[in-house]
Amino acid sequence: MKVFKLFAITAALTASGFAMADYQVVDSGKTFDTNQLIPTGARVEVGTTGYGGALLWTANPYVGLALGYNGGDISWSDDLSINGTKYDVDMDNKLAYLNAEIRPWGTSQSRWAQGVYVAAGVGYIDSEYDLSKRSSNGTIKVNGNNYVFNGEVNGKMDYENKISPYVGLGFAPKINKNWGVFGEVGAYYTGNPNVNLQSEGEFVGINTDFDRDLAAEEDKISNDDKYKWLPVGKVGVSFHW
Repeated sequence: MKVFKLFAITAALTASGFAMADYQVVDSGKTFDTNQLIPTGARVEVGTTGYGGALLWTANPYVGLALGYNGGDISWSDDLSINGTKYDVDMDNKLAYLNAEIRPWGTSQSRWAQGVYVAAGVGYIDSEYDLSKRSSNGTIKVNGNNYVFNGEVNGKMDYENKISPYVGLGFAPKINKNWGVFGEVGAYYTGNPNVNLQSEGEFVGINTDFDRDLAAEEDKISNDDKYKWLPVGKVGVSFHW
């Protein structure tokens, strides 16, 4: 069901984008060519938001559109650290996006200069990260305090159903008439994630402050400014027809 939501939102964004382009063409007294709705290329990509691909449209040498989807369990970081406590992270990425790609040197004689672009757009993010921390040598640190504990802390951090703005910088030169490569770095502004932590195991001695410390650590993760941004780094291969 979530996958259908992802494609529904991207389809709506694409339709609205082309509707605006159609209006501008009609308003200028020109005839709209329905062939402009047909993608001019496609690419496969892999990176910090998973693996997937995108359909590409070229409006003119300076402007293009990319409509894509990334998913899977590729992790950009294997752990999350808060107050000295490190959690192992297992990512489940689901992200659909629609970007405009602006090429300042689109008509340059150099294909390398033509390949430079600035990306701006929006993403629909439905990603979930499993967090886990096992006790080491019979102790576990939570919110900066050590507890004698045999077991583990498990939890989830998610960015479910969030529509987030995106900005990035890319380089996508063509190797020949049809084939090209690309790389892109950027970030989505997601706002704070939802976080839930729970413990499973046995304590030795008094543990009256553990639940309080666990709740405090949960709150710190969900309100840490660095988790308001979802970094993006990806590479891939494109084909233009």
